[in-house]
Amino acid sequence: MNTTKVKLRTKKISKQRLSLYLDFYPPITGVDGKTTRREFLKMYVQENPSTPLEKENKKATLLIAEQIRSRKENELQKPEVYSESEREQLALREKRETPFIDLFQRLSKERQKTLHGSWTSSLNYYIEFINGREVKCSDINVDFINSFKSHLLTAKSLRREKMMLSRNSALSYFNKFRAVLRYAYSNGYLVKDYRSMIEGIKEEESERSFLTSDELSRLASTPFSDDILRRACLFSALSGLRFSDIKGLYWKDINDHKSGTFLHFRHKKTNSLERHPISQEARKLLGERSQSNKPVFPNLKYSDRNNKRIQDWVTRADIGKHITFHCFRHTYATLLLTEGVDIYTVSKMLGHKNLQTTQIYTKVIDDKKNEAANKLNFPL
Repeated sequence: MNTTKVKLRTKKISKQRLSLYLDFYPPITGVDGKTTRREFLKMYVQENPSTPLEKENKKATLLIAEQIRSRKENELQKPEVYSESEREQLALREKRETPFIDLFQRLSKERQKTLHGSWTSSLNYYIEFINGREVKCSDINVDFINSFKSHLLTAKSLRREKMMLSRNSALSYFNKFRAVLRYAYSNGYLVKDYRSMIEGIKEEESERSFLTSDELSRLASTPFSDDILRRACLFSALSGLRFSDIKGLYWKDINDHKSGTFLHFRHKKTNSLERHPISQEARKLLGERSQSNKPVFPNLKYSDRNNKRIQDWVTRADIGKHITFHCFRHTYATLLLTEGVDIYTVSKMLGHKNLQTTQIYTKVIDDKKNEAANKLNFPL
């Protein structure tokens, strides 16, 4: 019997990054027929994480790597005495015995680039939930899924200490988990389509803060030291683009024509390709055209610090509202509806796949109409 031992080791590849790899002793024969002592996992951690999120990501990555190491060592102990038909049956059984976290990690790597890290966060909450247990696909059932849903609804935020995870964040992370369930069933890892059997988390209706046209004009005339962030905020209010899409805009995506300016880009969140018209005022905010491979808003960063700077800017403009970067997208939607644009067109301009997502803004407009009507309240 093979007695190869497998150790998890790290290799320093930069000042702060470590690459994880498996060390085999004695060496094993690789797929190319050559003996080797190393197998790099293409997984990386920071050597000295400083923030709670960085520490949590390192802990989660090391846990996954250790599970891979353990399975690899177990595989090397098994004698290969199976016939072809037995191997086919074994492959089917092994799919059911695959740790569910492997599939979660696989989809997370594929999709996290388009969803601003929400897949990574969802994976981290799952790792927190299983707490070191190796949960196989054969262990997945309705009770397990509902337990994870309950965990998300009562979990503390991994990003902000002493704060609870918001309901809408729990909804987003649970939807990622359900996507893994669908993938697992479609590819034979699960025997039942649990995703269709489980009720999702209902969205909590949250207040959509936005600026009126007068407030937006007042804000635009208020000085702000960071010109790039200022222009990006105002551009979001006049185009409806999310932060991730604005950050990902390159000059090759900007098409100027006699009939107007159009953006040709792929939504980071939905991965859909869009041809999006913008106004002349929005085009002015982009500035002079540069090389096609240059970002339109270089060095733009989303952070709590920048949101605080935006709030300070709003306060100096004498606007008594809590405004973050995403509120400028809300502003775009409410301004269009206020101007009488139909909800279907607004939905398309926002890149929504579901009209119901856009309908929340009609409620905002109706509330404002009611508020205005109630001001005409005097005895006759």
